[in-house]
Amino acid sequence: MIKVNLLPHRQIKRAERQREFGLMASLVAIAAAAILFVSWSYIHSKMDAQQARNQRLQDEMARLDKEIAIIGNLKEQIKHVLERKQIVEGLQSDRNQAVSILDELARQLPEGVFLKSVKQLEDEIELKGVADTNARIATLVHNLGASPIMHNPNLVEIKANTNALGIKEYEFVLRVSLKRETAKEDPAKHKPAGAKG
Repeated sequence: MIKVNLLPHRQIKRAERQREFGLMASLVAIAAAAILFVSWSYIHSKMDAQQARNQRLQDEMARLDKEIAIIGNLKEQIKHVLERKQIVEGLQSDRNQAVSILDELARQLPEGVFLKSVKQLEDEIELKGVADTNARIATLVHNLGASPIMHNPNLVEIKANTNALGIKEYEFVLRVSLKRETAKEDPAKHKPAGAKG
């Protein structure tokens, strides 16, 4: 019987398998490293892009904040201008009011009534004066009630006194409201089409 020694053949096969295993392990390690590198690069690029977007948003928000501050400043200036305009319009509309009030008081003041003071409190006028009879004060109240620029006269106080000459007189305090002026309409606007002027 012939004896064959297979030991070198087995060692060669085992060495070949170990080489294949080492090669496969190296290839797997290289592939894993490549995948990790590609993944890291992808994530890093995404993070950079997101940071760039965040920076753009922050810059845009800062620019919008500046514009909002400018708009707020402009609104404040517009508000001040409108307030000044209203003051000027109020002064313009009220510039003749004092003259009208004094003229109307002179017209409505009955004989025997004398005013000591005239004070305006917004849309109300306070009159202090003296009269020789109660009837004169009643006439003044009636006249002011029928006035075209005043209404709602209210007699606050009346008291009888004797002056230095020994003559009896009546001191009074009277308040009357001013009528708000309304824009006068043009009568031609409401004239019928066939009417002649």
